[in-house]
Amino acid sequence: MAVYALTGFSLVSLLSFGYLSWDWMKPSLVADVATDPMEKSLPPTFTRPPHIIFILTDDQGYHDVGYHGSDIQTPTLDRLAAEGVKLENYYIQPICTPSRSQLITGRYQIHTGLQHSIIRPRQPNCLPLDQVTLPQKLQEAGYSTHMVGKWHLGFYKKECLPPRRGFDTFLGSLTGNVDYYTYDNCDGPGVCGYDLHEGEDVAWDQSGKYSTFLYAQRVSKILASHSPKEPIFIYVAFQAVHTPLQSPKEYIYRYRSMGNVARRKYAAMVTCMDEAVKNITWALKKYGYYDNSVIVFSTDNGGQTFSGGSNWPLRGRKGTYWEGGVRGIGFVHSPLIKRKRRTSWALVHITDWYPTLVSLARGNLSNVQGLDGYNVWPAISEGKESPRTEILHNIDPLYNHAKYGSLEDGFGIWNTAVQASIRVGEWKLLTGDPGYSDWIPPQTLTNFPGSWWNLERLTDGLKKSVWLFNITADPYERYDLSEQRPDVVRTLLMRLVHYNRTAIPVRYPAENPRAHPDFNGGAWGPWASEDDGEEWEGSREPLKSRNKKKKCKICKLRSFFRKLNTRLMSNRI
Repeated sequence: MAVYALTGFSLVSLLSFGYLSWDWMKPSLVADVATDPMEKSLPPTFTRPPHIIFILTDDQGYHDVGYHGSDIQTPTLDRLAAEGVKLENYYIQPICTPSRSQLITGRYQIHTGLQHSIIRPRQPNCLPLDQVTLPQKLQEAGYSTHMVGKWHLGFYKKECLPPRRGFDTFLGSLTGNVDYYTYDNCDGPGVCGYDLHEGEDVAWDQSGKYSTFLYAQRVSKILASHSPKEPIFIYVAFQAVHTPLQSPKEYIYRYRSMGNVARRKYAAMVTCMDEAVKNITWALKKYGYYDNSVIVFSTDNGGQTFSGGSNWPLRGRKGTYWEGGVRGIGFVHSPLIKRKRRTSWALVHITDWYPTLVSLARGNLSNVQGLDGYNVWPAISEGKESPRTEILHNIDPLYNHAKYGSLEDGFGIWNTAVQASIRVGEWKLLTGDPGYSDWIPPQTLTNFPGSWWNLERLTDGLKKSVWLFNITADPYERYDLSEQRPDVVRTLLMRLVHYNRTAIPVRYPAENPRAHPDFNGGAWGPWASEDDGEEWEGSREPLKSRNKKKKCKICKLRSFFRKLNTRLMSNRI
């Protein structure tokens, strides 16, 4: 049996976190509309396809919402969730690109070739062009489609850009993270560029506007200019709360008592995002959309614990296949829900939104083959049983193989050195190296980075490559049952073998120097022509930018976090 050490905090205090409730009617700093967002709604009707607003946040931890007992104030999310359906058995992917690709395609990443890591700015790679995307299916159903926020699904060719993947309009960034004000992104020393785009053009004129504000205001403008009589789909992919940790001072001031500077800034960003969601809801009410709308809220992966996030009491963090990396915050708010104000334990995965939303839109799924998602609307709206019984979290053949894994340990049917994870019913199996595995309470983040070892740590079971948990009975993954239940291990390994037979080759090409922003006037953007293949190599050195070269403000910080992560991985017990 594993030995655990819990130090530096009171367990009672950890389990008794509360949150402050704010006045919903308090004016917001993000607002650009001025009506009561909570005025009485008309009786819900479902005579027309509903307006769909999908809100995706970036790196928000499982613990970092008020209704999960957080010390961070999220009154809007709390109220929307309380009046809708909370999804407490909801799964996402552990990092950015995989979650976004599965949302947009309804397919596991082994079926799009994106099963390894993320799409990096200089890679000639993007969401496969043969995939029919969610917004394209909604366009077929007569929807106006709009995207606001972070894309992170590749941009090396113009065909990869959001306006060519089903969105009528797009305002946002193409890469994985940018400065919240300047929109600069550095992909290494001296490889820096501007990344905010309007359609297929660089939006130089928007520099200086805090992205959370900018995106909420753009959603309001879209709603103001559209007719509520015509169905609309808006995908709002907030940059928040990904690093860099930046927030307007007035939000940071609210958390001035937090001793941890990173947690203080992170909390401010979460609350600012919460107000942005408030104003989106407000706009839906003002412009006549709300009564026939469906609002879906989802995180994209677990929180990054050394950047202020918290997944407590779950194990692990962003980038891992422990529950802290893959169990997400999710809820649906809509007047059209038949059974509101409840918590659902139906098994739901991010791939399920594709068939669910297309079905709500009365779109045609008969010509879409190979979806891994299910229509879970009856489970959400009516409380029926979920059609989903299992989730392939992933199979990544390129990730560093576990030192102690072998085919022998996998009953001769699976090499347990390979990083993989699957959930079948109440059972969850992990093989290979699932990632950093500690439980990190929020209080232990004080005085970061000097006291990160002040946490609960696993002190044995390291020379392993197989873990099995009854995730229903043990959601915090404290009791490995792999030795007690080899029969279950073998059954789940067979499911991995089944899925692996359907996997396509990994798409992870080498970085191309032609992608340097200096070739594009100082901005990140497409660099390959329509006729260029993915392995196309540029031969020129970067040209001098037409714009003054910007300093890479976040490169040193990114380097620090990479070294920090390496230290954690090499020193884990």
